[in-house]
Amino acid sequence: MSALASSTVLAYLPSPDRGVWYLGPIPIRAYALCIIAGIVVAIWWGEKRFVARGGPAGTVVDVAVWAVPFGLVGGRLYHVATDWRTYFGPGGDPVNALKIWEGGLGIWGAIALGAVGAWIGCRRRGIPLPFFADAVAPGIVVAQAIGRLGNYFNQELYGAPTTLPWGLEIYERVNPATGASDPLGGVAVDTANPIAIVQPTFLYELIWNLLVAVVIVWADRRFRLGHGRVFALYVAGYTLGRFFIELMRTDPATRVFGDIRINVVVSALVFLLAVLYVALVRKPREVLPPEVAHPDGVPGDPVAGDRAEAAVDRSADADGPEVGEGSRQAGGRTP
Repeated sequence: MSALASSTVLAYLPSPDRGVWYLGPIPIRAYALCIIAGIVVAIWWGEKRFVARGGPAGTVVDVAVWAVPFGLVGGRLYHVATDWRTYFGPGGDPVNALKIWEGGLGIWGAIALGAVGAWIGCRRRGIPLPFFADAVAPGIVVAQAIGRLGNYFNQELYGAPTTLPWGLEIYERVNPATGASDPLGGVAVDTANPIAIVQPTFLYELIWNLLVAVVIVWADRRFRLGHGRVFALYVAGYTLGRFFIELMRTDPATRVFGDIRINVVVSALVFLLAVLYVALVRKPREVLPPEVAHPDGVPGDPVAGDRAEAAVDRSADADGPEVGEGSRQAGGRTP
């Protein structure tokens, strides 16, 4: 009895009893809701940062029209490509590769193909892609954190069994109509007796992503980063955490170089490239030309003071000494 009570106290993080609800015949999937919520947050915060850095209002939404679909397709393609045996191997069903609502989005593919979509959108608006990427980087990593909640509802992406106080309870789920096992779409049959208590690696990644967001916002303000360095710092921070979290996961994954999870290798490689970019790119934060920053001829809000300050500096360099300095040289007083 005491052992059972101890186990109950330790495993105090319950999983949701289901990840799908029905509005009549329409399934409402928690995973999809989390992805949508993450996209909304990324666009909203990205727009605020973009305008504050001197970009024209409305650009982030326009670019997202291209970047989001490309990113979703790229994320799914990466997942299917690195886990192809699930869909095209023995006993697999190729049709399931299209069922994005059941989970399975690879961040590497989402970023890569999403960047292509963002480039198209930025090109149409005359915005440099690095400038755009720096503005939206914190929102992207927060969106990833929100997306991890979808894995929580799906009871996926967890680690090995554990007795830690934050161990996650995993329940058996079945189809209520047939009684058949249904881990994704089913309902838990006995939440009092979990079938496993595991490391909540999805939660570790969620927390890490939020910390990365805080760090890159601080670094951006402290060092006035530009030319894609904020985005590269986000990539470096995310991959650093993902490398170690990936080592803890026990879900099936493609293995390379013997018995190493492929995402461990990709994380290490991308981390090195991102750090190299941050170290080598030393340009000051870019300022958009007036015709790009204000395509309608209307000045932006006063938050974009950095742009005005940079413009004054350039003017002073081009036209000679400052007004005050010139007045002093002429024996007059500074007005």
